[in-house]
Amino acid sequence: MGITTADPRLLDLTRLVSRAGRPFTGIDRVEYAYLDRLLREPGPLFGLVRSSLGYLLLDRAGCADLKRRIDGHDWPAPDRLSRLRRLAPGRAGAETALRRVALARCLPRGLRRMLRAHLPAGMHYLNIGHTNLTDRVLSALRSVPGLRIAVLLHDTIPLDYPDYQGPGITERFHGFLLRMGRFADLVICNSAQTERDMRRHLDPLGLRPGSVVAHLGIDVPRPGEAPQGPWTGQRYFVVLGTIEPRKNHALLLDLWEGGAPLPEEAATERAGPFFEYLQKDEGAEPHLLICGARGWNNDDVFARLDRGIPRVHELPGLEDGQIAALLAESAGLLFPSHAEGYGLPPMEAAALGVPVLAGDLPVLREVLGDIPVYASVSDRYLWAQNITRMAEDRRADPDSETRRSTAWQPPGWEAHFKTVLTLI
Repeated sequence: MGITTADPRLLDLTRLVSRAGRPFTGIDRVEYAYLDRLLREPGPLFGLVRSSLGYLLLDRAGCADLKRRIDGHDWPAPDRLSRLRRLAPGRAGAETALRRVALARCLPRGLRRMLRAHLPAGMHYLNIGHTNLTDRVLSALRSVPGLRIAVLLHDTIPLDYPDYQGPGITERFHGFLLRMGRFADLVICNSAQTERDMRRHLDPLGLRPGSVVAHLGIDVPRPGEAPQGPWTGQRYFVVLGTIEPRKNHALLLDLWEGGAPLPEEAATERAGPFFEYLQKDEGAEPHLLICGARGWNNDDVFARLDRGIPRVHELPGLEDGQIAALLAESAGLLFPSHAEGYGLPPMEAAALGVPVLAGDLPVLREVLGDIPVYASVSDRYLWAQNITRMAEDRRADPDSETRRSTAWQPPGWEAHFKTVLTLI
């Protein structure tokens, strides 16, 4: 499957368009990175978008227009068609803009005809966002002579942890994984752990697509202006990610609400009960900043946040630069997630020189090694002890210059694309 980088490529951009106007998630960042890089590569480039009305096919100029609008948050007012569909404002504006510059567009039943009419032979289709890999799309793609399919697999979490998923997600992901296993010529795995998980699910079914491991690049946001609040000038911790059961915000709320009693023999002043630590230093207690939108299947956590917990603050919808600024001055990133496909927040924090306390996940050890402090998410005492220590460390050394000078060097996109672009 090794080819020159001048071969034509078709990048599925459905996810980016569907989430236009909203803060990027980890998967959004990866799809955007592919858009940015492929626009700088030689050879024909096309984009495929499943819109609310059918499909849009973009040429290189259309792909560049989408990137420009994402970069500038430049979405036009929705046209009549988008208003009729009652879409979210960002998506409505994105679909309006792309209809104006599309090379071609069609209703669902016309997808095969549109692709055959406009795509050259030898095309490589890339699906980066786990979106739009449907039977209809695959059938239409296979009608293009010589077309190859590459899919980037982020994780198999919906199958491994179904209790943490919203309604229908596990079933939809199961279908996605089967289609990927049957039709992908290449699966790009973001980690060796993801590749092992894929094989664990697909090998028993006799599905063995070719695969390659390529760690994702980490784009460390430049710190902007940090939001102000009761935490300003105080010690605080950040937890970053969608508020969903898998991310395990409940552990941190337990600690900030009531603390974790320690074994009697460990009850020292430095490692005392966390709730006592929170109360012993009036006016200097550590705060907890929850940066992320509310997700699904997490009513108990939402109810606790709505009731209010002292020193706990919910900050959804922040820009990357705002989050980076908060992280840079924090006592640390807390990451008690039960499972991750890659785990971008700890990597971004480590690249800023920020201490990280995380659940003991294989993918974090694979990429970050011994940089974080790891603690079992079942051990509230250990979490309380480490948070106490990190807060005291921040008080003892509030200077962030030392952090920046010793920051971890993250994987770059250059290495990722050097691996991938020789294959697709």
